[in-house]
Amino acid sequence: MALNVSNIAESNAGIPNPGAAEQRAGKYLAFRLGKEDFAIQVLKVREIVGIQDITSVPQMPSYVKGVINLRGKVIPVVDLRLKFGLPEREYTQRTCIIVVQVQHAGMAIQTGIIVDEVSEVLNLAASEIEDTPDFGEDVATPYLLGMAKVKGNVKMLLDIDQVLATSETVALSAILN
Repeated sequence: MALNVSNIAESNAGIPNPGAAEQRAGKYLAFRLGKEDFAIQVLKVREIVGIQDITSVPQMPSYVKGVINLRGKVIPVVDLRLKFGLPEREYTQRTCIIVVQVQHAGMAIQTGIIVDEVSEVLNLAASEIEDTPDFGEDVATPYLLGMAKVKGNVKMLLDIDQVLATSETVALSAILN
């Protein structure tokens, strides 16, 4: 998932908000999808489990892989690679499911997200976080909290509530709860 930032337009969306980075500072769970690094707030993470048998649910989009039984609770599972339009890849020993708790319409919903590998827990200071660049008026990025600069690399900070706020995922979670 290579982002082309050479055509970033100048607009108010690119002007940093000094208080925003301060609010986003904190602990993040970093993970990889292909060659790209992402991170989500640790407070959203309930647990990390290895890949396991997933029961398919008919009539779901390809990125909704199905459901798992996690200690008696049925949880929907989304393959983040497919959700982001990346090519499907065979699961490996490093592939895992991050169980997150997201908010939708005032309800707490647990969902599993499949990632290629979990890399580390980061403690990010406000100075290490930049606002998401403006990619032009035709490109909306509400699912990005910002970009973290860590050890010379960039990690995309995801707003996991926004990433999983699709009608299919919410409907499946509502049926299961």
